[in-house]
Amino acid sequence: MTTESKPQAYPDSFFVGAYWGARRESPEACARRAAVFLELLAACDPLLAHWYKSIRSRKGTQKLSLMPPDVSVLTDLFRRGVNREGRGPVIEELGLRVGFLNGGAASDDARLSIKCGAFDDPSPNNCLLSLPFEGPTAERVLTPSSLEAVMRGMVAAWEPEWIAAMSEHHRELDDSDNRTNARVGWVSYFSKQRGTVPPLPAPVRIEPVEDKGTLILLTPERFTVANPEHVALANRVRELLTRAGLIKTR
Repeated sequence: MTTESKPQAYPDSFFVGAYWGARRESPEACARRAAVFLELLAACDPLLAHWYKSIRSRKGTQKLSLMPPDVSVLTDLFRRGVNREGRGPVIEELGLRVGFLNGGAASDDARLSIKCGAFDDPSPNNCLLSLPFEGPTAERVLTPSSLEAVMRGMVAAWEPEWIAAMSEHHRELDDSDNRTNARVGWVSYFSKQRGTVPPLPAPVRIEPVEDKGTLILLTPERFTVANPEHVALANRVRELLTRAGLIKTR
């Protein structure tokens, strides 16, 4: 006898992911964008005000503080983040990758990974922020106001095509086969280059982000896949955005 697994309520790991297509950029250009983003993140919440990079040296692994952001330091980190096979030549078209930690304990742990400058790679450039999902810090950070502030910072720094703030459980339900070119999160953003966001059903809230695009908030309370109404609403919004051409099948 087998039993079907049921969707779980939170706690559930949570992330905010910004994505954009081919954009050839130098290490310094990526560093300038990262510096802007780190400054904007710090203004969102104390959790996001401290960032470090683990650096290996003769003295062992050390933590390099990245705050306040220094473009020259960040440029060096992006230069080290090149792609290559073994000791072969740099594969420039795959861009640059870096990862940062906030140095927090388990319940206050946040991580940031960035892929920038790729111009001939099947996977998109991206900026991914992993957030704590339980405890007092999570209750403070996983709110519409905090997530929207983070996403506005991503828009200002990275000029992405789309952003989704969502749980891993939700990601597994929404386009699990990765067949479409965007996901619909608890909070989402679509650049105006994707098209015009159509009218969406209540309680969905829509807000412009300057003249760059549109934020979409599904529910004022935290989205959870354990709530069938939340899942149905997300599916309906995905359907409407697909009809409007903002989401397409690969």
